[in-house]
Amino acid sequence: MAAQDSHFTHFDATGQARMVDVSGKDVTKRVARAGGRITMRGRTLAAIRERSSKKGDVLGVARIAAIQAAKRTSELIPLAHPLALTHIAVEYAFEDDAVSVEVTVETLDRTGVEMEALTAAAVGLLTIYDMCKASDRAMRIESIRLIEKSGGKSGHFRAE
Repeated sequence: MAAQDSHFTHFDATGQARMVDVSGKDVTKRVARAGGRITMRGRTLAAIRERSSKKGDVLGVARIAAIQAAKRTSELIPLAHPLALTHIAVEYAFEDDAVSVEVTVETLDRTGVEMEALTAAAVGLLTIYDMCKASDRAMRIESIRLIEKSGGKSGHFRAE
């Protein structure tokens, strides 16, 4: 592992947690995509697809929750910087036994939006669970991950 990879920027020289100083970084366009999925029983998936859930449009509510979560990430993740987000897109897709989500977050700022995209994906999936738990408590949220990010000094990253 390279020395740079083993350096945790959220700790000072004495090991104390700190918010990273980004004042010296350039403002650039930064984009991150994150995703995950929630597995469930067939009848739960059908209810979401057909919009016949007793709680209404599950994916519509989950989309709004994901957007709100991206905007409030710095309130949830202690050392995350508050960012002026310029775009948030939330897309859901049906799989054989699951609903997957992909969130894209963009900003023009000095630090990236990976945490905003990851937080949005997680909260979107949690909202699906919340809206459907009365009929399917065995749902399983899995594979929340960063898919891709661009912008900033570290450049482009794309998961395998």
